[in-house]
Amino acid sequence: MKRRTLWLMLVFLASGFAALLYQVVWQRSLFAIYGINIESVTVVVTAFMVGLGFGSLAGGAVSKNPTRPPLLLFSLVELGIGVFGLGSLPLFHWIGELTLNLPPLATALVTFLLVLFPTMLMGGTLPLLVAYSVRKSGNVGKSVGQLYFVNTLGSAVASIASVMVMMGPLGEAGTVHAAAAVNFTVGFAALALHMRERRMPASSRHSRAELVSS
Repeated sequence: MKRRTLWLMLVFLASGFAALLYQVVWQRSLFAIYGINIESVTVVVTAFMVGLGFGSLAGGAVSKNPTRPPLLLFSLVELGIGVFGLGSLPLFHWIGELTLNLPPLATALVTFLLVLFPTMLMGGTLPLLVAYSVRKSGNVGKSVGQLYFVNTLGSAVASIASVMVMMGPLGEAGTVHAAAAVNFTVGFAALALHMRERRMPASSRHSRAELVSS
């Protein structure tokens, strides 16, 4: 039980770390393309918040179904974030060249849509991991509190590391690649645990669940 809890906390710490790296780099990249002003800052921050919110709602809705494996879905989401992250900067610059002369409102809409999909994926990670943790422990409050804490801690560490450690020597591309590597590591680790639990005999899974609930 303690080992699984520690594993979940480390995984979500790394997930939050990667998410904040993306936010820092993507904001810098989009500001370089469209300029830094109140409007562009507002659009980018709004897109991140809306994406995280909708992703959290979608992840919560999906995880309510007991037949859906939340750990498998979490691993696929992390891998999807990593794939998008690898191609994000070339995509941003390509879209930027196509839309540079558009009216401000159209530019704002394009910028909003560019980061909406990956941030929705990021927003879905918390409810999926919470669903997995609750099914193992039966404690909703503790699961939410622990995971939200470590995810926020990972974001805080990334906000410092991105500016003071990573962006200088690695640049935007290197920092994004590092974030994608974290996503792939987390995604494949979650997938491996899911496959391991699937191979466990049903009687063993039930006995472990009863032991945890007691």
